[in-house]
Amino acid sequence: MTVDVRTDPAPASVAPRRPARRRSAKPRLTRIGLSVLSVALGILVWDLVSRNYTAFFLPSPMLTWQGAVDLVRDGTLWDSVTASSTRILTGWALGVVIGVPVGLLMGCIPWLRLMLDPYIQFFRFVPPIAFVTLAIIWLGPGEASKVALIFYTTVFIVALNTLAGVLAVDDLRLRAARALGASPLRTLVSVVLPSTVPHVVTGARLAMGNSFLTIVSAEIVAAQSGLGSLIWTARNYAKTEWVFVGILALGLLGYLFDWILRTVTRTTLRRYGVTF
Repeated sequence: MTVDVRTDPAPASVAPRRPARRRSAKPRLTRIGLSVLSVALGILVWDLVSRNYTAFFLPSPMLTWQGAVDLVRDGTLWDSVTASSTRILTGWALGVVIGVPVGLLMGCIPWLRLMLDPYIQFFRFVPPIAFVTLAIIWLGPGEASKVALIFYTTVFIVALNTLAGVLAVDDLRLRAARALGASPLRTLVSVVLPSTVPHVVTGARLAMGNSFLTIVSAEIVAAQSGLGSLIWTARNYAKTEWVFVGILALGLLGYLFDWILRTVTRTTLRRYGVTF
C-alpha cells in the first residue's frame, strides 16, 4: 500500500502586503515631482524671455531674486507680508464668523431669507474697491478701513455658500430627523450643519482669494505698509523687480493660507466623522 503524500503549494495569490503608507507615498512623490518640474520650467521660460527685454520691462529671475534679498535684508518684505497677512486674516475671520450664522438663519427661516435676499444680491455685485474712498472717510486711513473692506468681500460669499448648503440638504433626512423626535436645534446640529460643511469650506476658500484682491487695492490707495503698498512704491522708484517680488509674495502667501485652511479643515472634521 502506497501513500501519496502531496504538498500543496502556497496559493499564488497570497503575497506580502505592503504598508498603506508606501502605496500612498509614491503618487504623492509623483505629484510633488511634477509640481517642482513645472515650476522649474516656468522659471526657465521666464529667464529665456527676459533676455530679450530690458530689466525695467521684464526683470530676470536672478534680478528678481536679488531684489527679494535686498528687501528681506532691510526688513521691508517681512513688514509688508506681516501687515497684509494681519489685515487679511482679521477681516476674513470676521466675515466667516458672521457669514456662516447669517447663511444658516437665511436657510432655516424663509421670511428672513426673503428680507435679506435683496441686500445680499445687491451688495455682492458691488466690488470692494468701490467702497475704498467711503471706508477711508468713515473709518480713517488706519487698519479699520482695510479690515472692513476684507470683511465686506468675505461675508457675502460665505453667507451665500452656507445658504446654498442649507437649501441643498435632502428633505428626506430632515423629515426622518423630525420623525425620530429631533428638535429643530437638534436637527440643525446633527443634520443641517454636517451637510453644509463642504459649502462653508468652499465659501471660505473663495472669500480668501477675494481678500487678496481687495487688500492690494486698499493698500495701494491708503497704506504705508503691506504688499500692495510695496508694489506701488516700486512703481514710483521704477523698480520693476520689486513689483515682481510683491506679486510672487502674494501668490505664495495665498497658496500657503489655502493649504493651511484645507489641511486644518480636513484634519478637524475627520475627527467628527465629516468628510468632503
